[in-house]
Amino acid sequence: MGALISLVAVAGVALLAAVGASAGDGLRFVLGVIVPGAAFAVFLGGIIFRVVHWAKSPVPFRIPTTTGQARSLPWIRNSELEAPSGLAGVIGRMALEVLAFRSLFRNTRVEILSEKQKLNYIADKALWAAAMAFHWAMFIIVLRHFRFFIEPVPAWVEMLQGVDGFFQIGLPVYYGTTFLMVVGLAYLLARRFFDAKIRYISLPTDYFALYLLLGIALTGIVMRHVEKIDVVQVKAAVVGWASFQPVAPVGVGLWYFVHVTFVSVLLIYFPFSKLLHAPGVFLSPTRNLANSNRVRRHINPWNPDIQGHSYAEWEDEFRDKLKASGYALEKE
Repeated sequence: MGALISLVAVAGVALLAAVGASAGDGLRFVLGVIVPGAAFAVFLGGIIFRVVHWAKSPVPFRIPTTTGQARSLPWIRNSELEAPSGLAGVIGRMALEVLAFRSLFRNTRVEILSEKQKLNYIADKALWAAAMAFHWAMFIIVLRHFRFFIEPVPAWVEMLQGVDGFFQIGLPVYYGTTFLMVVGLAYLLARRFFDAKIRYISLPTDYFALYLLLGIALTGIVMRHVEKIDVVQVKAAVVGWASFQPVAPVGVGLWYFVHVTFVSVLLIYFPFSKLLHAPGVFLSPTRNLANSNRVRRHINPWNPDIQGHSYAEWEDEFRDKLKASGYALEKE
């Protein structure tokens, strides 16, 4: 049911964009200029607000997730990446987590073998491969889109396009990241459909994000390989956003406005959804803290100052009552 609701919602966004683009120049200006600009403002403001809020959250104790020996005695060998004791280990661990999804690579799934009724933990590398393909492909695609924002096109963007389109399948060039992004998203979506455990815990918002990302990828493919749009006009419109001199794109079809509307909805949705794990991983105390609990003592700064109360002081305070009850006093 959640998958159907999300599909209807994304289809509704596409329908509204198509109808608006067909209505006239006024709504085309709204869809092509005002909506993307407002979406980017919400995206930027939402991320700044959430990140600042997270950064201000106090972390009184060090709570890094560890899967290895922490540093303690000199003659005990520690695992610097699994339980980093200093900044260098934290940087290495974070780099592997962000760039290679190290914790996901070691992900396992639980299955019960029906013939033996035995609980088995099986390595699940398919999820890691799909996540890597999707995230890296999307990241490279976003970098490639800088050619629409900057004139002249930077050399590093042209180099990235050359590497991405190395096999040059057809004209215009079919980029490898396009294939990887669609395949990665298709696997992540199919996993929620066909894995009973994942389907049980999936919310409509989980499907919505996948449908939206898949819609962005597919409409981009249609614009590039099916309905050839005027790239010059698109670049003029995008440069208009960046230079605060907005102009409505002309000579582009409905798919452009559907694509831009999908991207705008994603930008608005991003700061208030699970997708914000992208910057959130850098602020996670389970990842960005060194595990120095065995090296030095950490004291909670929230603890109030405790005034000591010795036994002699306690005995003096309640002396009369203690003597009346027959309690043996140390000092008469």
